[in-house]
Amino acid sequence: MSNKKGFERNFWVAIIMEFFERGAYYGVLSVLSVYLVISGNEGGLGFSKAQAGTIMGTIQPLLYFLPIIAGGIADRYGYRRILFFAFTCITAGYLFTAITHSYIPVFASLLLMAVGAGFFKPVISGTIAKSTTEENSTLGFGIFYWSINLGAFLVPLILVPILKARGYNNIFYMAAAVGCILMLINTFIYREPKANIEMRKKLSENKDEKSVGKMVMGILGVLKDVKFITLIFLYSGFWILYFQMYGTVLWYLKEYVDMTPLNEAVNSFLGIFVSNPSWKFDTEHVTVINAGVIICLQLIVSRLVQKWPALPTMIMGIGCGTLGMFILSLGSTPWVFITGLMVFTLGEMTTHPKFLSYIGIIAPPDKKALYMGYSFLYGVIGSSIGSFLGAGLYVKIVEQMHQPQLLWLIFTGIGVLSIIGLLIYNKIVKR
Repeated sequence: MSNKKGFERNFWVAIIMEFFERGAYYGVLSVLSVYLVISGNEGGLGFSKAQAGTIMGTIQPLLYFLPIIAGGIADRYGYRRILFFAFTCITAGYLFTAITHSYIPVFASLLLMAVGAGFFKPVISGTIAKSTTEENSTLGFGIFYWSINLGAFLVPLILVPILKARGYNNIFYMAAAVGCILMLINTFIYREPKANIEMRKKLSENKDEKSVGKMVMGILGVLKDVKFITLIFLYSGFWILYFQMYGTVLWYLKEYVDMTPLNEAVNSFLGIFVSNPSWKFDTEHVTVINAGVIICLQLIVSRLVQKWPALPTMIMGIGCGTLGMFILSLGSTPWVFITGLMVFTLGEMTTHPKFLSYIGIIAPPDKKALYMGYSFLYGVIGSSIGSFLGAGLYVKIVEQMHQPQLLWLIFTGIGVLSIIGLLIYNKIVKR
């Protein structure tokens, strides 16, 4: 059954699931890299930054790689079954992370969570695609995108500070509880899309369809497309910068940025409404700023650049993100820090939708879905290199050399190289 707006019941179920799952995930991610490295006396695990970089550089690429293969698996075995598997992994992963404290068990627990989240992503986006029509799909995916950022905004803003004050492990217990709620929604409310039932009937009649051999040939076909792979590689440079927001940026905030002036200004304002406010800007608010800027400005930015050519707009967006990283190098005051984050986010919301649009343009007409799936390789490359490189550079440049501004200048340089590469790429493909 659909409502007067044309959205099926399953659409709204998927939106609710996405809101809860992304809220839990970003709630954890907003503090994870700090929780891994701060001492036990501060409530953390006391791992080295290199160890934290290894964890972040492994679980985040999984989240971008697994959807590439999980979509085909879900089509064959059914969305509800895959969701049950995903939520089991997510719940167990968060729960075990909350109760373990040594490196290998924590690493394994987070890997389990990442597997679950990686299988969840294509199923939910697939549900949105199959529960919208050509007339309302733009609005439907807009609501979907907002639900992601709304979860990433509200949970770190409201729940994470409360839970963290009682112990970091409570954040993971919260995320595990969300996994249980999602399991119940999947069991009693979510329904297998009708298109999937018909597809599975066809697959049972044609068992060779979507065989392993055909999947491998599809992969090789994409990987042999030099134009596509070159674009992914060059675009990944920007995502090396992006993933610093969940690693080096949080460490830098914790160790170098004195947010007292901002805290005093906010508490002075809050004092109008409540007595003795004690609000404090902390690591989770980096995620709040990112999601909040997107919620407030994404529709405006998207409308502004709607008719602009895709690749030049991508380059402009990367330039804006690179400028945000450069701003971080100008000082450690709270105003410089927040300005840098906001400018970077403006670049992100400008470049990424245009990247998806450009992939749709250059993909062969009969392989658009395949190319869109493999476009996630930018996240695999960006998160793996970004996490390992960020941790290594932070130890060398910030902790040993005490020159944090140099760290941000190096990442600014990576952004500039990405821009130069894409400018050359644009000139070549225009020939």
